[in-house]
Amino acid sequence: MRIIAGSRKGHRIEAPPGRATRPTGDRVREAAFNLIGPVDGASVLDLYAGSGALGIEALSRGAEAAVFVESDSAACRAIDRNLEKLRLTGARVVCRDVLRFLPTERRQYDLVLLDPPYEMTDYSALARYLPAVLAENGLLVVESDARHEPQLPLELRTSRRYGSARVTLFEH
Repeated sequence: MRIIAGSRKGHRIEAPPGRATRPTGDRVREAAFNLIGPVDGASVLDLYAGSGALGIEALSRGAEAAVFVESDSAACRAIDRNLEKLRLTGARVVCRDVLRFLPTERRQYDLVLLDPPYEMTDYSALARYLPAVLAENGLLVVESDARHEPQLPLELRTSRRYGSARVTLFEH
């Protein structure tokens, strides 16, 4: 995988070993950020971060800070290595289950990136917490299986299919 744009454009990042993580492909990441638009100065929350590709892309494109939340310890180590290799600052990796992290989080974020396992189709547990961590005028980006359009208690901006993936944007 490589960073698509910004200060680290073209740099390669690693994915955690094994099949437990499904990194967001370059094409889908590029399409998502085309829909998101500029992220200069944004605070970013990357949930189910995996390799950290989405949050790292945001940092490369000018986001001020990013918090990566991932429960798999190998994935957390991969994110740390990627951040160190790219010399990206303003990042914090939280190696914890998303549904344990969200109820305790008091900060709000301009951009929330949500890339859960594709088999997750019930977002009701997440729906309780996502509006609270999304800043006013913030944007939530959900990557899901192309056959499933997530339903959340936020205003739908757009939903697009890219091969086997779907990118859905919600506004606060």
